[in-house]
Amino acid sequence: MSDPQSEFKHLASLLALRPGVSKSKIFGMPSIKVNGKAFACLSGDSMILNLVDVPQAGRSGEPSRALALEGAKLFDPMGGRPMKEWALVPVNQADLADLHQVLQPHQAG
Repeated sequence: MSDPQSEFKHLASLLALRPGVSKSKIFGMPSIKVNGKAFACLSGDSMILNLVDVPQAGRSGEPSRALALEGAKLFDPMGGRPMKEWALVPVNQADLADLHQVLQPHQAG
């Protein structure tokens, strides 16, 4: 699959098989929710992922699991003020196994 929207929908369908995970829309964009809270959405050819584990990672000095994904960076919608709780990850770099790891803290919370 080379179309980011198709890839995201495929990943969302697979992740939605997990307890508490559902497909949804945020601001008209396809999204994934965990326990009713935003986890990820599609924006262009990238996913925006919630970094639920950032507060814990910030205290311990460990990077967020989502930021460890290839091509990931903090989401900076306005330029110059990155959002510390959200990461931008190219859809074609997202691996289902990686997303399962990122998803774990969301399901626990």
